[in-house]
Amino acid sequence: MKKPLIALAAIAALTAALGGCADDSDEPAAAGATSAAASYPATVGSLTLAKRPEKIVSLSPSATEMLFAIGAGGQVTAADDNSNYPPEAPKSDLSGFQPNAEAIAAKTPDLVVLSNDSNKVVDQLTKLKIPVYLAPAAVTLDDTYKQLSELGTLTGHPAEAGDLVQRMKDDIAKLVKDVPQRSAKLTYYYELDPTLYSVTSKTFIGSLFSLVGLENVADPSDADGKKGGYPQLSPEALIKSDPDLIFLADTKCCQQSAETVKARTGWAAITAVKANQVVALDDDIASRWGPRVVDLVRAIVAAVPA
Repeated sequence: MKKPLIALAAIAALTAALGGCADDSDEPAAAGATSAAASYPATVGSLTLAKRPEKIVSLSPSATEMLFAIGAGGQVTAADDNSNYPPEAPKSDLSGFQPNAEAIAAKTPDLVVLSNDSNKVVDQLTKLKIPVYLAPAAVTLDDTYKQLSELGTLTGHPAEAGDLVQRMKDDIAKLVKDVPQRSAKLTYYYELDPTLYSVTSKTFIGSLFSLVGLENVADPSDADGKKGGYPQLSPEALIKSDPDLIFLADTKCCQQSAETVKARTGWAAITAVKANQVVALDDDIASRWGPRVVDLVRAIVAAVPA
């Protein structure tokens, strides 16, 4: 099934994909800092770097956030056209969705970080003897932690990456622990775009809501998994499911809000709308799997009524 652009962004970029953190869980380490434990050659999987990379090209917004968060921001010389965080990221006209090997090579990188192998760019860059680290969209939080750790190893910041991963784990554990316990789970609907594409519990985003103990009304729409965890709901089915909470991940792309949701035919009768429990999320945070995933969990927890 063809998915809308925002859903593709959440998968490829997540695919989505998830403002600054309220605490220091994703606060970048000093840009020029190098971990005392860094050593070279550094190997991750089949990739070995003889020395610390100083001209990194990041073609993934999530990877860009990771690199800056572990203290490797000063080594990033170019980022793709969707890498808008942190503000100091060297955003360029390079595309992560349709990467061009020649344009990338023109940046003379000593490491390229990608989230997908569109246009078979990995093979093209390899033939040009340009090292490539592929960091695909995370399926679980462990995938996020693994990518942070591996980027730490490759960039010479293993200790900083390890510290960040531990802070993220601690922050998420505390947030989840503080969620009120209920005998019956609250239900939610997560909106990727106004055409009612959503996510199921089997996706990265869905797993975060499961951590908080919420039940996903979109799960029955992809019970057999044939829609890849990103089903499109019908207005009738959504209204009938009557979610307790609605989360909007299309506030920037599509200007959706509690007001626009309430104005939809039949939606004013939904429990979430009547109870003013329509939550506007930051599209970027909601579609990325980097350090700011803690912010997304925090937003989910804050929305759960006491």
